[in-house]
Amino acid sequence: MNEPAIHCVLFDLDGTLVDTAPDLGNTLNQLMLEEGREPLPQSALRPFASSGARGLLSVGFGMDEKHPDYADLRERFLQIYAENSTLNSTPFPGITNLLHILAERGIHWGVVTNKPGWLTNPLMEKLAFAIAPACVIGGDATPYPKPDPGNLLLACEQIGLEPEHCLYVGDAQRDITAGQRAGMRTVAVRYGYIETGDCADNWGADWMIDHPAQLIDCL
Repeated sequence: MNEPAIHCVLFDLDGTLVDTAPDLGNTLNQLMLEEGREPLPQSALRPFASSGARGLLSVGFGMDEKHPDYADLRERFLQIYAENSTLNSTPFPGITNLLHILAERGIHWGVVTNKPGWLTNPLMEKLAFAIAPACVIGGDATPYPKPDPGNLLLACEQIGLEPEHCLYVGDAQRDITAGQRAGMRTVAVRYGYIETGDCADNWGADWMIDHPAQLIDCL
């Protein structure tokens, strides 16, 4: 039996659609300087960028949510990032052309991210994609972020499509898990922010790609 046709491709944001690691890394380094610590090279920070403040505070300060200073540092991190989130973030090479190809085929696209809307929307507005997204869903649109499927299902409601007609693309295990729980087919991107010791081959995605252009072969 043939698989249902794909009518919409939904993307995770950080590490999948847009290379936000430079601004996220610079944010952590500014915070580290404020706290009297030496900044870290971008190469050391890039693998943790997909996990946002949590991942970067972990590598920069060696702390998690249970640390008594975590909440204050996270708040300051988000404050710095909000002021600098659109300086150096750009679509990954090949994304712009991919969106044009999708449009030519009559396939919609959208964003579903764990980044909260108050950070997601300014970035998307600054990028001003020529092919407008059918939806932009921030991580705070429903009570539970990925790997919960709620935001992906909300995207389906907004676009007016059933999940089986959507493809979800991401650079983390939580993306693939959320897509599967929502009833979508999934694509893991190996060009994204994958932490040391993790491997996209183990996430159980329907497809894996090393460049956005390869997504066309999944449709």
